[in-house]
Amino acid sequence: MEETMIEEGESNREGGGGEVSPALIAVHPLEKSVAVAIGSELRVFDLIEDCSSSLVDGSGGPLHSDSIRAICFGANGRLFASAGDDKLVKVWTTNPWQCVRTVIAEKRVSAVAISHDGLFVSFADKFGVVWVTGTDGDHEIKEKASPIFGHYCSIITSLEFSPDGRFIVSADRDFKIRVTVFPKNPFSGAHEIQSFCLGHTEFVSCLSFVCTQEHPQGFLLSGSGDSTVRLWDVTAGSLLDTCEVGSKAGLSECDGEEENVYSAITDICTSADGSVVAVGIQSLHGVVLLSCDLSARTLSVIKVVSMGETFVPTSLGMSSSAERLWMVTGASNLPVCPSFTHVRVISGLKKCGSDSSDHEPAVVEENEIPGGIKLLEKLQGSGSNAKEDDLLAVAEAVKAAMRNQLIKRQYSVEKRELRKKRRNDRKIKR
Repeated sequence: MEETMIEEGESNREGGGGEVSPALIAVHPLEKSVAVAIGSELRVFDLIEDCSSSLVDGSGGPLHSDSIRAICFGANGRLFASAGDDKLVKVWTTNPWQCVRTVIAEKRVSAVAISHDGLFVSFADKFGVVWVTGTDGDHEIKEKASPIFGHYCSIITSLEFSPDGRFIVSADRDFKIRVTVFPKNPFSGAHEIQSFCLGHTEFVSCLSFVCTQEHPQGFLLSGSGDSTVRLWDVTAGSLLDTCEVGSKAGLSECDGEEENVYSAITDICTSADGSVVAVGIQSLHGVVLLSCDLSARTLSVIKVVSMGETFVPTSLGMSSSAERLWMVTGASNLPVCPSFTHVRVISGLKKCGSDSSDHEPAVVEENEIPGGIKLLEKLQGSGSNAKEDDLLAVAEAVKAAMRNQLIKRQYSVEKRELRKKRRNDRKIKR
């Protein structure tokens, strides 16, 4: 079945249909704006001015021309980064929205992160190499980036800087989480490994830090294809707690022999203090809300919020205060419709740990979402007007797109040679 699926994907690219790419969402730390990436398009809505944001590219570099695979805001929201299959890493200021730097990577980019001081952008490519570039314009390296370490040909799925800036944490499809000391001069490389966080039994799909005033160094949360969310002390690389999120959501017996694939954790987002952790799962038509007690070093499920049969979140976003959870479902190059995105919002997260039924998290009606219909028209675009009969087919196509992106495929020798001839990962001559 896997071989057939791969061949269909290959023929789609040959026919010019393009590779299916899940939609992404990111929320400004102070909820000043919301960004959605779908295919090569980046859409931004300004919640303060209540209008769509015009994106200006002042970097002199090319625009995104292929699927955007990673987006993120910096810790204070001043910077934003986007990167993807076109090998471009673009660094944006957010007030106003302007691209101030475009870096051309050597391989397709799979993850991106901005250091907490805003001085560096780090990104990872599909050959497992992590790179760094400066943001303040005073560094010698501008349109180029420097490699700082690698995961030895294992695709890196997520990058995060620790809240205190000491470490950069990278996860890959070979079950590993590496904690690397981030040096003062990263252009010379990051050679000191602090620890490895080992324990997941499938690929690690996402990372997120939580911290408090009592624990400024932060603790790491990780999600995986093994359907668990785990809490780590990155300094020692020690596992503090494991939450079987898939089974808590009722998915452990739903998917037969491909259970570990369909119940994979696809995204995690958290409030700054970890009081609310939102988790997306590959087959779940909704989200799982967790509580992270840093004093007790424990994770616990608060609630499973259902979003209906046609909404499987592909990406989650939350501000530092966790007033609202923003979600997007959709993908580009779908067989049912070329580009589909649907944005939903859940409110009442801060009170969802209360025993009172009055404090249940609630799905916000479209006309009550911040920004209202104007925001939805901007972030969802014209491609979201799928017919009701097509929505279930879209949801299934989105699940397949996420599965194909996360699983580690096995190829025959003939298939490998064929892919080598077709692949778009050769070094770019400058």
